[in-house]
Amino acid sequence: MTWTLPTRTGQYVVGLAPREAGLVAIGWGPLAEEAVPPVAATSSFEADLDLLPLEATALGTRNVHGAELVVRRADGVRGARLALAGEVSLVQDDDGGTHLVCPLADDVLGLAATLHVRTHPAHDVVEKWADLRNHSEQPIELLRGWGGTFNVPTSGEAHVDLLGGAWSREFTPFRASLGAGTLSIGSRQGITSHTYAPVVTVVPAGTDGVFRSAATGGAVHSAGTDAPVRFGVALAYSGSWRMALDAVPFADHVRVSAGPDDESGILTLAPGAALTTPVLAGVRVEGDADDLAHAWHAYQATLARTRGPEHRPVVYNSWFATTFDVRVEHQLRLAEAAAEVGAEVFVVDDGWFRGRTTDRAALGDWEVDTERIPGGLGPLADGVKALGMRFGLWVEPEAVSPDSDLYRAHPEWAHHVDGRPLETLRHQYMLDLGRPEVEEWVLGTLRRLLTETDISYLKWDMNRSIADGGRTAPGGDDWSWRHTQAYYRVLDALRAEFPHVTVEACAGGGGRIDHAVLARTDVVWPSDETGPRDRLAIQHGFLGVLPAWTMSSWVTDLPDLLDPDRESGPASLEFRFVVAMAGVLGIGSDLLAWDETTRERAASFVDLYRQIRPVVHTGLTRRHGTPADAACAVQYTGEDAVVVLAWRRAGEARLTVHLGDLDPDARYRVRGTDESRTGKELATDGLPIRWTWRDCDVVILDRV
Repeated sequence: MTWTLPTRTGQYVVGLAPREAGLVAIGWGPLAEEAVPPVAATSSFEADLDLLPLEATALGTRNVHGAELVVRRADGVRGARLALAGEVSLVQDDDGGTHLVCPLADDVLGLAATLHVRTHPAHDVVEKWADLRNHSEQPIELLRGWGGTFNVPTSGEAHVDLLGGAWSREFTPFRASLGAGTLSIGSRQGITSHTYAPVVTVVPAGTDGVFRSAATGGAVHSAGTDAPVRFGVALAYSGSWRMALDAVPFADHVRVSAGPDDESGILTLAPGAALTTPVLAGVRVEGDADDLAHAWHAYQATLARTRGPEHRPVVYNSWFATTFDVRVEHQLRLAEAAAEVGAEVFVVDDGWFRGRTTDRAALGDWEVDTERIPGGLGPLADGVKALGMRFGLWVEPEAVSPDSDLYRAHPEWAHHVDGRPLETLRHQYMLDLGRPEVEEWVLGTLRRLLTETDISYLKWDMNRSIADGGRTAPGGDDWSWRHTQAYYRVLDALRAEFPHVTVEACAGGGGRIDHAVLARTDVVWPSDETGPRDRLAIQHGFLGVLPAWTMSSWVTDLPDLLDPDRESGPASLEFRFVVAMAGVLGIGSDLLAWDETTRERAASFVDLYRQIRPVVHTGLTRRHGTPADAACAVQYTGEDAVVVLAWRRAGEARLTVHLGDLDPDARYRVRGTDESRTGKELATDGLPIRWTWRDCDVVILDRV
């Protein structure tokens, strides 16, 4: 028996595993078929369930190779032998998606595991997760509690593209080759982390997207063209996590699984308790890396509540102009300058609350400093709104300073293990958001701030990892899971109660960016590094898997820290603006230090950005070259217009951009000229960049 789940351009097909041990992957793509011959083990050292591309399995069901579920009951019973526990159902969700539900259970252990597979005609992504429930009378430990997997067909070695980095150099592309063994990436920091993004691309070497003999006893075709096939897999989870790519020698597929980190924490299901694993999403594309990005962006559009400017305004943030010296008169002078250059929201960053004059004190004491801001935030917000802008505020609600009234009142609220001294990072501790009383306090604090003052933009920051996670109480090693689930609940409550408030997610830059965050916030801060050449490299990696409409990018006066051209001098103002216009434009410079000519120039770029914003935020994104090249560009293709942003290094580098994603028969005219060419001509002959400014350009083409 097989089940077919349609996607936008193809289908995903699963069948019933031998002995009703779950589901097995059959095909994925435009020509996926609906039959899978049984596989026979070749020796007594492997069973058929170890060789088959099972959709999800447990240690005890699959015993030789890796499994997604590793469990142990309190009385020592270990492992689970999952078997079908009811009918597999294929239903249509209210939004038009197709949803497969497969109930499995181990009656001896007392564990139920319901697998979910979901597709939607709006995109080509397949979502997987599991509901786990303890029906026994004893606790069950989830030594590994992952809900799904993707079996990527290969015929030998596979290339794995991933995004790694560190603070200020996030989303750096890396490539690994995987012929046999396990490649593992993840985070132990209680957040998604700067070290790895929870997404990989698997490029099979010499495969056409076919499940072959070892798994199926024959070839089951899922591709009908010679185009290169790429498989992307991403985890929607914002706590400590791990992703494992398992390549078994002589097998015909790489198994990609992920979930909460199983090395730094154990989840426990009490009797009668249930848990839903994070969603693992996978997508298959025939094409290049940007075709894969298009597929991810189409899915991510369904996670966003909107892609319009109402929650992606042009931001002015006062941090670099003031740091901790926040005074109302100065803020209002900055607001006047921000309004002149065209900002749509003015955000007061760190330093607005009492006692916060350095980063060594006052986190947790979220009451306005009335000595520096007499009358509170209300008059300041009114002054900003009178200038035609929205008012925004920075908060870091998960953090607490040792020198704060909150910590003095509730030292037990900080993440800690009894008997171990707490260690500060950035002179602060982290609140244990998984404690119900802490979650209630954080949500209550944010409600108060958003209710007392007309705040319509909230920058939620987090500036250190949770290094002290854990408790001595039973079940205390699930600290990351509890913290993350509470974080989600607070964000969900804010969106439900304050739908007009735009939420920007930040964790020291790009430390907490994943699909679960994209579904609950509007924009994300990819990195604290704002040097324009360095930032361009970060944005290049970001746009390969994540969309421009979520990518907050600021113009600042900070220099590059890493780029080899930093010694040649600072990039031009034009270069800085064109870099920031590639996503959600923001400005963080000290506008009062700019002369009138510079501010007028900035205003002209903000006006230009508003013209191109609809295309940048809703069009197809295609990258031409890389920031390491002498010149590079990013193309955004909408229905009626195309935008090309281009940059070059010092010198006279030339660039001709061979545009993709155009209607070959339609004509496109460069705005401001009479030049008109067909989409085919622009693809084959290319668009020469004329470098309107010394080191960058913005070209708009209208479809005519």
